[in-house]
Amino acid sequence: MKRMFLISCLLAVCAWAGNAQKYALIDMEYILKNIPAYEMTNEQLSQVSKKWQNEVEALQQEAQNMYKTYQSDLVFLSAEMKSQREEEIVKKEQEAQDLKRKYFGADGELYKKRASLMKPIQDEIYNAVKEIAEDKGYQIVVDRASAMSIIFASPKIDISNEVLAKLGYSK
Repeated sequence: MKRMFLISCLLAVCAWAGNAQKYALIDMEYILKNIPAYEMTNEQLSQVSKKWQNEVEALQQEAQNMYKTYQSDLVFLSAEMKSQREEEIVKKEQEAQDLKRKYFGADGELYKKRASLMKPIQDEIYNAVKEIAEDKGYQIVVDRASAMSIIFASPKIDISNEVLAKLGYSK
């Protein structure tokens, strides 16, 4: 009786193990590097970033020039003129900081532009991964590029090239 119970438990465990979850890996960095639209988007963002950085630096340079002029004229200025010039310099520096925050802050223009340009690419990749996962019965698809706890993963379960093929970028 015990033997039958053990055999039936063993069979149940084997049946459960056979029904285990299927999983796959993707490498998002690899996929993105092989999508031309991503490279063009990065180039666009880089150009916009440089343009905005130049604007901020121009304001900062203007504030520095104002300060240098103030330093050289300091001995000739009355107390009222000194305070007026100091206020103008502080105002210009604040203007530069505000512009920098507007463009490059946490919710700045660069962040918004990046999100708006990247969302269609990310959605396209997500939909391709979802289709492949549903077709092949994967319950979990992990991004190896962002999963720091993956020490080793077999290339056999990497579906990055399938995702690229699904998107029309055969590798």
